Amino acid sequence: MGQHYINLSGVVLLSLMAAGCSKEGMSPGEVSGNVARAALVGADQAQYGEVIVAQGENGLLVNIKAQGMSPGPHGVHIHEIGKCEGPDFKSAGGHWNPAGKQHGFDNPQGAHVGDFFNLDIGEDGAGALEATLLGAALSGGDNALLDAGGAAFVVHEGPDDLKTDPSGESGGRLACGVFVGGR
Repeated sequence: MGQHYINLSGVVLLSLMAAGCSKEGMSPGEVSGNVARAALVGADQAQYGEVIVAQGENGLLVNIKAQGMSPGPHGVHIHEIGKCEGPDFKSAGGHWNPAGKQHGFDNPQGAHVGDFFNLDIGEDGAGALEATLLGAALSGGDNALLDAGGAAFVVHEGPDDLKTDPSGESGGRLACGVFVGGR
């Protein structure tokens, strides 16, 4: 299962419109139709941004918008359990990995479905990343994000080396957001 990164601003916007919801009409962690949202919150309750996941024709469309973070690259991943209990967010479990792969795009045995390239944060503390998770789905099937345990999105303190199993040596967990399953 690979990922193909493209600019999805218009695609995600169209998916949100097709699902009949607006940013103002949904609360973090809520799932509506083919769209799920998660607010990124630190252990100190600081707000660090939002992740929107929409069902696309070939997989999940992921849009990450972050603010208030330290400049530089940060590892970001979808984690297998929909819990974000501080202070370390270990409650989110490991990376979402339904195919049993190893971590990272540079690992010949990788990558996890929940692996991404690094989120680059600018000097202003903001950054964005958009991706498609090919073959993944919000619900239903072997690669369903929102299974009975839900899922979480985690931003790490440091960069992901894109190869070291199981987590890319990306350091502690800075922020976490929960996607709540509709079951």
